[in-house]
Amino acid sequence: MIVLGTGGGYSPVAFAPGTRPAAPVEAAAETPGTEASTQSPAATPARREDPLQDPAVQRQLAQLAARDREVRAHEQAHVAAGGSIVTSGPTYVYQIGPDNRRYAVGGEVGIDTSPVRGDPEATLDKARQIRAAALAPAQPSAQDLQVAAQASRMEQSARLELARQERDAAYQAVSSDARSTPGEQLSEVA
Repeated sequence: MIVLGTGGGYSPVAFAPGTRPAAPVEAAAETPGTEASTQSPAATPARREDPLQDPAVQRQLAQLAARDREVRAHEQAHVAAGGSIVTSGPTYVYQIGPDNRRYAVGGEVGIDTSPVRGDPEATLDKARQIRAAALAPAQPSAQDLQVAAQASRMEQSARLELARQERDAAYQAVSSDARSTPGEQLSEVA
């Protein structure tokens, strides 16, 4: 007995050497311990069971489809909130389901998280946008929360830099006023 492969979507069927039919034949249902009948389908009742109709497979497909929708909505939320800081659109990690379809089970969106050099005000705005993009999905992931925390630290650093710049500007103004002569001060007032 020779067992043929399952290529082309056909079920394996056993044939004696030299008796293989010219066209593929559907396999008859086998009971454990018995061999498949080689009688014509009209002679025996064909019990074709689509494995995709199995309730367990249907549940798995429903779970995969739900996860796919959730992942795609999650990544799209990042893109929508990220705006100009998005460096790459969504990329997905796929799982092949029992129906041979690809289902997104993970994903990511590239976002520029670098500060704006020399401009703490712009860095402050960018940090807020990064945090908004990271927390945009209904259920942020652990990675999303880490990015949001990083953006909060960047925002705090930008605030400190702005405060330092304001302090330095105030010090320079006071310093330049103290160095001016009394005659200059009077002419400025008048």
